[in-house]
Amino acid sequence: MKLRQLAHSRTGDKGNISNISVIAYDINNYEKLKATVTADKVKEFFSDTVKGKVIRYELPSIGALNFVMYEALGGGVTRSLALDMHGKGLSAALMDMDIE
Repeated sequence: MKLRQLAHSRTGDKGNISNISVIAYDINNYEKLKATVTADKVKEFFSDTVKGKVIRYELPSIGALNFVMYEALGGGVTRSLALDMHGKGLSAALMDMDIE
């Protein structure tokens, strides 16, 4: 199944750092998300884009995970030649991740 079937997301950025929140539609699916959407899997999924580390923060009270991705925006908004300099499309891309 695709991640988008269990969750939605939001993206933010600061300099060359992007963060993606993955928020369960149903709090009962949070444990499944926590078990399957790991920092390593997100790093692998964005291997062509994210050059630094990926750290996952867990927010169980709201059924969410937040991934902070370093060296993710080609140097940042003022330095990148990417079409999506802010990385807003990264959350939509992550929703296409296959999960078990």
